[in-house]
Amino acid sequence: MQLITNQSLFEFQNEKEVNVWRIVNDGVMGGLSESQIMWDKENGTMTFSGNVSLENYGGFASVRTAPIDFNKGTFKKILLRVKGDGKTYKCRMRNSSRFDGIAYSLDFETKKDEWTEIELATDDFEPTFRGRIYSRYGKIDTNDLQQFGFLIAGKQEGEFKLEVDWIRIGD
Repeated sequence: MQLITNQSLFEFQNEKEVNVWRIVNDGVMGGLSESQIMWDKENGTMTFSGNVSLENYGGFASVRTAPIDFNKGTFKKILLRVKGDGKTYKCRMRNSSRFDGIAYSLDFETKKDEWTEIELATDDFEPTFRGRIYSRYGKIDTNDLQQFGFLIAGKQEGEFKLEVDWIRIGD
């Protein structure tokens, strides 16, 4: 088992890195939340923003990569540099290329309009499906990382904005 030492997943220095990300909002269940992703060429960042609506049984917005075989080996932490809006987001990873199924999730807090570096231990990610925890699935296998993303939920109604400078992995 080879451990990874601070390696880049995304640096957002070119549009190609943003083009692999996809929006998945609560509209898949009839909700009315909206979101978008944008690349800031000048600053080399990706912004995930929009509006979470609780109407029509909604309440979440998310963005994730299309299925990619990341092939990064074993890693113990996710490192993020983000500027948020003071809301709580979920960092999510999947071992499957399927659209639906188990996602390994971990909450992180943002500070309003302030760049923050966040370190998330992969052992702290919990296997979830549609908001419920399914412990029987155990820990994420980082050797088989297929999708990576962010989600805002938890009845955090209204406008949101998460700017991402980079995403890295480490040991």
